[in-house]
Amino acid sequence: MGIDTRHAFLNISITPIECSVVCHSNWAKTVFEPVVSRLPRDIAKRVTISKDAYLVLSVISAGMDAGNRVLELTSPLALAGIPILFITTYYSDFILVPKKKKDIVVQVLLARGFECIEDEDSYVSPTVISHGRAQSQGSEPPSTPPPSSVAELQKRTFDLLKKRNVIPYICDGLSLVQCSGRDVSELIDFSARRTIQGWSTASNGHRTSWLDHMDTKLYTSLIAVLAGQPKFLSITLALEDAPSLLIDKTLLNVFGDSLVGDTEGDLVPIFLDLANLPLEATGIVSGVARKLVDEMHMIETGVSAELSYLSTARAGAVILSNEQSMKALEVLKPLLARE
Repeated sequence: MGIDTRHAFLNISITPIECSVVCHSNWAKTVFEPVVSRLPRDIAKRVTISKDAYLVLSVISAGMDAGNRVLELTSPLALAGIPILFITTYYSDFILVPKKKKDIVVQVLLARGFECIEDEDSYVSPTVISHGRAQSQGSEPPSTPPPSSVAELQKRTFDLLKKRNVIPYICDGLSLVQCSGRDVSELIDFSARRTIQGWSTASNGHRTSWLDHMDTKLYTSLIAVLAGQPKFLSITLALEDAPSLLIDKTLLNVFGDSLVGDTEGDLVPIFLDLANLPLEATGIVSGVARKLVDEMHMIETGVSAELSYLSTARAGAVILSNEQSMKALEVLKPLLARE
């Protein structure tokens, strides 16, 4: 299968703010653009397809808790003026960066001690597609230099969010769980999946992947849930990982035993509606996450391990335990309250 047709990365996220899709740029051109062109004009205006191609970096960071990973990965890129989308999944962290910034991104991460391993599947060229309210087309002045320090980065982030009237909020009654599709063969240890390089080859000569070992109930359940227009569902499919889901806890019964993970968890997202910000705005993930870590003393208390983040085209969601999300909201609201 050619690299332009093999779908190496896909994220579909349905939130109270929007439906956001990250897919291969070829899909955007051959599947989504023709559909959008046939929509009534008033509906088509609500669909945004990014003009720029993005690279997807799969981050392997063993031994580092989730909260520290968010900071260690996003802060240096924000200081370098690189706009990003950040997706935490059950197994991995994924960073989406503009394809035209690839060389700078690699240099920044190498300088921070990360190793960059390139092969044909290390980078894909997805397009970000969103359906929701119209996105702001404005942008910050291109002459604005990147921040010189983390403190300046944080100040700029909250000044921008306040200027654009971004108010953090929690949806009452919405509780999430992070889980994965079940491996019915039990022949693959996904906790050690990184030791398996790429895809294996079956006896008939066709390449195999986790798809050959997953419970088909997962996919029929997904169709049923999507048809019901869920309040929240985010699924990520990547080459080396089993399907990862971040879902409304009330949907678990639909999937039955096709999921594994902490299904008893109780995660709460704090939403940031970024529709009034340009897609190329920088520092949002890093600025918000670092403020919470600093103000809530997460590293000292060990709570940072529970912090994760989901970027979509028009929004961001900081995801914490139920108790910590309430504390985080108390930190963020005064900083962004209108005068």
